[in-house]
Amino acid sequence: MTRVSAGSTRKARHKKVLKMTKGHQGVRHRLYKSAKESLLHALSYSYAHRRKKKNDLRRLWNIKINAAARANGISYNQLIHGLKIANVDVNRKMLATLAVSDPETFNVFIDQAKNALKV
Repeated sequence: MTRVSAGSTRKARHKKVLKMTKGHQGVRHRLYKSAKESLLHALSYSYAHRRKKKNDLRRLWNIKINAAARANGISYNQLIHGLKIANVDVNRKMLATLAVSDPETFNVFIDQAKNALKV
């Protein structure tokens, strides 16, 4: 039986890897061996950083909420605690969006939190 070369399969695999490493620098997008290793690292980083992004965004939302809350005379911690006591279920993403885009509505939440803390 004759030997089957991996010609077309190998070429397709190499083209796929080189296409996926298009934005990488130097030989990391030109040479297959370097590109394959670069792609493995890039894919593992992207997987990990998709999870890390959630932590980064939550931290950013907290900073925005804290800045807006302190401008109205209450700390972030007191605001969140007051909203929990008042049974106001609004997530941090929405609070941060309101703090930046609609301060009047955000002030309503601050008033609810302050009233709940007084009681």
